Amino acid sequence: MFRDEGAQYLANALQNNTTLITLNLEQNDITGEWIQYLAQMLQNNSTLTILDLGWNYISDTGAHYLAYELQKNTTIKILKLGSNKISAKGAEYLAQALEIQTLITFDLRENQIGSIGAQYLAHALQRNTTLITLDPRSNGIGTEGAQYLAYAVPSNMVK
Repeated sequence: MFRDEGAQYLANALQNNTTLITLNLEQNDITGEWIQYLAQMLQNNSTLTILDLGWNYISDTGAHYLAYELQKNTTIKILKLGSNKISAKGAEYLAQALEIQTLITFDLRENQIGSIGAQYLAHALQRNTTLITLDPRSNGIGTEGAQYLAYAVPSNMVK
């Protein structure tokens, strides 16, 4: 584990990297405040396609930073944010990016988005035409959240 400070050094080092395609930072105690550095790195990176930030402490703050930069990045295809203490507010930020993003896999399992967060994701799915896999399990979405997602799926036609 290298936590926030180490992650900041890594983000700075990757600022102009042109070869890395997979970055797995799973289980490193990275917080939402640090994600701003990674998000800034995404502005310049045109090769990274898989970003795994699962099992950290990104929270809604980090989801906000990440979503903002993902709206500009078209190379990330697989995003893993499982178990990061992301609530409905974070899901709202991420859904805004998902509407225009080119993700094919989005892993959001084991967060706390609830039915409201599922509603935000469902709204984004109606506009997204690239997503193939969405993993919202263990988010407390309940029957209501499942219905939101079920109604959105027919609109999400991969082109």
